[in-house]
Amino acid sequence: MSEKNRASGRERKFAIIAGSGFQEFVEDSSGRSVETRYGPPSSPIRDLVYGDRTVYQLARHGESMLIPPHKINYRANLKALQQLGVTDIIALNTVGAIVEGHHPGSVAVPDQIIDYTFGRDHSIYDGESDSLANIDFTEPLNAGLRRSLLHAAEQMDVQCHKGGAYAVTQGPRLETAAEVNKLERDGADYVGMTAMPEASLAMELGMRFACLSLIVNYAAGRSETDIHEDVEASTLSAREQAVAILTGFFRSVD
Repeated sequence: MSEKNRASGRERKFAIIAGSGFQEFVEDSSGRSVETRYGPPSSPIRDLVYGDRTVYQLARHGESMLIPPHKINYRANLKALQQLGVTDIIALNTVGAIVEGHHPGSVAVPDQIIDYTFGRDHSIYDGESDSLANIDFTEPLNAGLRRSLLHAAEQMDVQCHKGGAYAVTQGPRLETAAEVNKLERDGADYVGMTAMPEASLAMELGMRFACLSLIVNYAAGRSETDIHEDVEASTLSAREQAVAILTGFFRSVD
């Protein structure tokens, strides 16, 4: 069976890739070490329990949250989850709001990606270990997972932005106001640093992938408030809403 078809026809096994703002996911919990041909993942893989379901969790930035976005070993992270039999991934990302009507402290389920990153290992197809396949990336974020997350938000009475384009920048610095203006002209609604190459690697490895994005600040030039003040004031609210959605999601998902 080809890697891009492996998620079909199997019992679903879920994983959460947690970003900044979710330190409590890695506290007071042991995890399993996984080795891959790309090296070790950012953190041990831990178990989270939602009702009667156990979900794998990986800390994207490491246990101490010190790995910057451009230094993450994305291939090892995604490969480790695949080796554990994961079929579905929910990626938690913190993002800035670019367009009007999106405010810090809220959450979103994007449906598109614009990739501005460079120098990252974007593919498992390195000319050495896999036969070449050109994935169809027209819809980069799985529609079924997105629908389930939005349904969970509705069931949990959480307002959640439906759709929108996530612009993925290189980091770790934040953007200039002029760069954000360009992102808006390009059609971006949110800006963050970690959805790529997670989304494309997941697809290459045959796993469904969707983002649950925590809007924690206005993008550069979109507010008179300091960005870091926005983040400090808004992260807790966005995180609580994201956790509520995850609770509803795992309560109802097949």
